[in-house]
Amino acid sequence: MNKAFKHKSCQKVNPSPPARVKGDMKGSKFLGLDLSTQSLTALVIDLSEWSIVFQASFAFDRAYPSYQTRGGVRVAQNPRVVRADPLMWAEALDDMLDLLAQRGFTKQICGISVSAQQHGSVYLNAGAAKCLGALNPARPLVSQIRHIFSRTAAPVWMDSSTSKACEEITQALGGDSPTAMLTGSKATERFTGPQIRKFWKENPLAYERTTRIALVSSFMTSLLLGFPAPVDCGDGFGTNLANIRSGRWSRKALGATAPRLRKKLPDLVRGDVQLGKVSAYLAKRYGFKPETEVTIGTGDNPSSLVGLGLIGDRFRHAISLGTSDTYFGYMSGIGKTGSSEGHIFGAADGRFMFLLCFKNGSVARQAVKDQHLLSWNDFSGILLSTPPGNRGKVMLPYFQPEVTPLVLVPGVRRFGRLREEDVEGNVRAVAEGQVMSMFLHSRRFGVKAETLVVTAGGSVNEGFLQVIADIFDAQVRSFEVKDSAALGAALRAAGGFLNAHGERKTWSELAEKFLRLNESKSVLPRKEAVRMYHGENGLQSVYEACETYALGAGPDPEGGIKRFKETVGAGCLA
Repeated sequence: MNKAFKHKSCQKVNPSPPARVKGDMKGSKFLGLDLSTQSLTALVIDLSEWSIVFQASFAFDRAYPSYQTRGGVRVAQNPRVVRADPLMWAEALDDMLDLLAQRGFTKQICGISVSAQQHGSVYLNAGAAKCLGALNPARPLVSQIRHIFSRTAAPVWMDSSTSKACEEITQALGGDSPTAMLTGSKATERFTGPQIRKFWKENPLAYERTTRIALVSSFMTSLLLGFPAPVDCGDGFGTNLANIRSGRWSRKALGATAPRLRKKLPDLVRGDVQLGKVSAYLAKRYGFKPETEVTIGTGDNPSSLVGLGLIGDRFRHAISLGTSDTYFGYMSGIGKTGSSEGHIFGAADGRFMFLLCFKNGSVARQAVKDQHLLSWNDFSGILLSTPPGNRGKVMLPYFQPEVTPLVLVPGVRRFGRLREEDVEGNVRAVAEGQVMSMFLHSRRFGVKAETLVVTAGGSVNEGFLQVIADIFDAQVRSFEVKDSAALGAALRAAGGFLNAHGERKTWSELAEKFLRLNESKSVLPRKEAVRMYHGENGLQSVYEACETYALGAGPDPEGGIKRFKETVGAGCLA
């Protein structure tokens, strides 16, 4: 087993456990597995103590160098083509389950669920189902499943090579708005539907040899079950293939994508369900109890919605500061209108969540930090000591092709006489630019958040949290638990188990037992800073003008920047 992993044993998250569920819950542990872009994380919760008792991660680049990944993926000569090897994911799963067995956890686990990076797709041939059902427990997964793929490399969410397929799907469905009305999103390059269309057109023979197209979450769940797993709506709505109102695959969308596609797709399931017991392979090789339940897998974003306790709460939204940044929240309904910006996915309770993805997340912040030879403490300190509004200096940080707004040709745009060598100006400009973009593009979802929950690696940056609070004019909080997707998977496994055994718990009831707000990171907006961004001629309107201009849809924004400097910016905080 490869030893390159991080591991920590976790203390109880809530020292005052609530009343226990019916029956004796001693030893009732639940496993959440989160397959992100860069790593596989396992998290085990114990309902008898309401605590997290195990947490470990394998970073793909370090743990599996033979796959030659950078950031968990392989980028082709064309930088818009980004792939990963499903065998690497299977090898990481094998090692993680082996580690859990060595630590004595597998025999105590009652339920498992998977969270995985969204939009990636895995292509299986006719022998896959038989192979999964006949795995030899004396051998590791990788050596047995090498030949089940009709396509050896899986396109992942970072791939942006399907512009032509998106155009063709959009045309067939009547435009961006009708496509979004039907599927929850306009045709989006990283989504599964356009990836499938591109695959069919470029390699029709391999497409014909494909009998099953899985999402990453359903592929990993299939490895646990020993048979092909269905797809849940949380992940399935991120494909441009489903009707988000009926919760079924859309014949119209399938027809616009590729021939005979419905036969190649798993069933689509609305809301969390238990799919069955772990396979005999898992029971014999790793020591799982044969009655251990497997709950349907989902995408990392719907799983984080559970892990952050947001299901049912319309007034708390979340920001995840990771490789990409995401802004998301819960929706009880979706209404009758569609928008070509942002995405609607399914939630664990069968309802909905909205999400905006900003591809230039930590990539952009790190680029500025590294260019000026700063530490993250330096970065945060600059944000805490420099004036909100940045004296009118604005950056559009498109270090990579951007998703929101759609920018296919990368390149940093600077306004307001922001010079590349200006250390403090660039640090504040990248932070304000990212957060003002979130604010601008999240407004269409209606309800103003009273509280923003910030998670993932960037949530420890106090300066960045203050920028978020000031621009959104909202309280900002972060959690001690950073692996919200893995926690969400474990909670979903527990929720499915409890419901099946007659003990119904709401998602918020389950989540609140495992979340403890990090009060030292509770940040309030500053009134003068809010005025700087949102007063008349404020920087937010300047940012919007800069973005519109950069997208070729508006005039030069320098006039607005001048007005900002002469009025609002003249009173910049020291």
